Amino acid sequence: MSTRANAGGLVFENGKNVSVQSMYDHRVESDPDYVVGRLHELHAMGCDLFRFSYNSTQDREVFREICSRSPMPLVADIHFDYRLALDALDTGFSKIRINPGNIGPKWKTMEVVRKARDLDRCIRIGLNSGSLPRTGGNRVSVMVDTALEYLSWFESAGFRNTVVSLKSSDPEETFAACLEFAGKSSCPQHLGVTEGGGVISSCVRGTWTLGRLLSRGIGATIRYSINGPIEKEVQAGVELLRTLGLRRGGVRIVACPRCGRYSFDSEGFLASVEARLLQSQKDVTVAFMGCQVNGPGEAKNADLAVTGIGNAVFIYKKGELYRKIDRCDAQKAFWEAFEEI
Repeated sequence: MSTRANAGGLVFENGKNVSVQSMYDHRVESDPDYVVGRLHELHAMGCDLFRFSYNSTQDREVFREICSRSPMPLVADIHFDYRLALDALDTGFSKIRINPGNIGPKWKTMEVVRKARDLDRCIRIGLNSGSLPRTGGNRVSVMVDTALEYLSWFESAGFRNTVVSLKSSDPEETFAACLEFAGKSSCPQHLGVTEGGGVISSCVRGTWTLGRLLSRGIGATIRYSINGPIEKEVQAGVELLRTLGLRRGGVRIVACPRCGRYSFDSEGFLASVEARLLQSQKDVTVAFMGCQVNGPGEAKNADLAVTGIGNAVFIYKKGELYRKIDRCDAQKAFWEAFEEI
């Protein structure tokens, strides 16, 4: 049983170089330039792998161009029709995600497996608790046993470039399934709590579940399933890995919540610069503070800090006051300072 998998040069191995992924939120239709532009932005934020729903062969040529221009490996998400999986492999996707349980008879899955083997592509076996091929018994054990059965099919065809995901909308069920599977197989795992909800609920459920698994060395790639902007999924995944010490580099943002003392709209200022900051690979800390109570203290510990009083904005570099400017000039001065650190 293989302990590693590979998709377009991206290696999956539990507990090592854990990757962040997300999934596109619209049909691609006929605008590959826009899609590729978003992929570059997300990749700059820290996204390592990206998935698309592959619903029809009518999108084949658009996907072929997107695959050829993407800055990171792409995954085709397939349900029900094995012929779409075969087509996606021909189109250029580095990895496909299938649930053999909804593909149909075993021979259909095996046709996909043999083609992926011949083309040296990766397959993720994606099992959700709500779409298991059989019911009854302990659902966690059913998920684990089903994944092991599918793995045995793949290995009987000499295919070992596999990642497995065991997901539920219940965090504890997800945790238990991934933990039990890890005790029986070293196959790389994709981690996530499916249908996690909005930004807050998904981040809480996902962090509690994924953090415990990753701290045990379980998991090779992760996704936060947020009912919201895909940029938030990437940001949450990257932040989790940084917090756990599994990823370094990039901008660390420090910002205080607003209170009755605030004299500088740190919330609004951060919102205006955050997207660009998150695309930077500078290994620095940037602080946004709303008043002079915490501002100077945080400034001493940050590479770059911003605070203010009324119309006056203060920018600190390495703990020292760098510039005092009018609020209307603050964003320009901030970026000038950022480029210098």
